[in-house]
Amino acid sequence: MASQMLQGKVAIITGAVTGIGRAIALEYLRQGACVAVNHFPDDRSKRQFEEMKQEAGDGAKLIAVAGDISQPSTGQELVNRAVEEFGGRVDIAVSNAGVCQFADFLTMSPDLVNHTISTNLNGAFFAVQAAAQQMAKQTPPGGSIIGISSISALVGGAGQTHYTPTKAGVLSLMQSTACALGKYNIRCNSLLPGTIRTQLNDEDLANEGKQRYMEGRIPLGRLGQPHDLAGPAVFLASDMAAYVSGAQILVDGGAFVNFQ
Repeated sequence: MASQMLQGKVAIITGAVTGIGRAIALEYLRQGACVAVNHFPDDRSKRQFEEMKQEAGDGAKLIAVAGDISQPSTGQELVNRAVEEFGGRVDIAVSNAGVCQFADFLTMSPDLVNHTISTNLNGAFFAVQAAAQQMAKQTPPGGSIIGISSISALVGGAGQTHYTPTKAGVLSLMQSTACALGKYNIRCNSLLPGTIRTQLNDEDLANEGKQRYMEGRIPLGRLGQPHDLAGPAVFLASDMAAYVSGAQILVDGGAFVNFQ
């Protein structure tokens, strides 16, 4: 069996029972990590975690902590549970939880705007802060924090005027925390997925014409899948990235650089 890149490390991941977060969590488990995942406190998410646990298999070091990530207490509870369950440390934190509902700018409701910002940006801030507080005080201090931003942090989107600023905010948060936390040996980096088939965009990409158009703009010729983010997330969490901090990695099949 190949060596595991995250053997013995403890990871927390927000929004991790579906999509990108789920794929990262399962790969972290395969790579030897203990994983605590956050999910929204509803029955559907609980069922999704049980399905995820089955896929992970018997003996997987995997726990779930339900909670609304927009509430500061949720990140704190996730960290505390991971520390209690897995031996007193948090080595890796992935801020992944997010929402995206396409809407027209001129008619967008304040409720939708506020919900998107409180989940995607405020939630990321509080979860990252909770993880960093633990990483800074543990012995020895240190860890890897990964913010799941988006290609949308770098480009515009007519139906995403409430969403793109939050993803730009996550990118900026990782840059600033890289500066603030380096003295504690905490590395902070961003992953910027392109068009990834998840539950967030299934409805939008149900239109075959739209899907073909998107695929045509991607040099690798296909839409991304959640597991495409898992490898880069393992790299940034591992000791192979020991001198990588404040970086941003596009995971988009080449879409951003294709101006044709």
